[in-house]
Amino acid sequence: MPHDPADRRAAADRRVVVTGPPRRTRPLSRYRPRTEIDEQTTLGHTYVRSLMRSQLRAALTVFAVLVLLVGPLPLVFTVMRDSASAEWIVLGFCVYPPLVLLARWYVRRADRNEKDFVRLVEDR
Repeated sequence: MPHDPADRRAAADRRVVVTGPPRRTRPLSRYRPRTEIDEQTTLGHTYVRSLMRSQLRAALTVFAVLVLLVGPLPLVFTVMRDSASAEWIVLGFCVYPPLVLLARWYVRRADRNEKDFVRLVEDR
């Protein structure tokens, strides 16, 4: 603060501009998973392996159910040797509908895995 009264008047007549910190837009410092994947870093490799594992898990689940469903069919057909119409009934009503449901489940699971991966990569 000026001690001289003339300096005080001069200081009072001057305008003072008060500003805050500079408002520059800075690039985001967060990591971007898409960049990690594109640059094939260890983290990007981990993301891709995570997707591959979840898809493999779904495929192995379907394969296990398929083996349990179709595996015993030769035994069933051996027991029912005399009845050809019963074999078609077993195939048409006991095997085909579960196969359709299994395929439908697998497609939905694979789509969900991919959507989760895209959501992770795009940071949504």
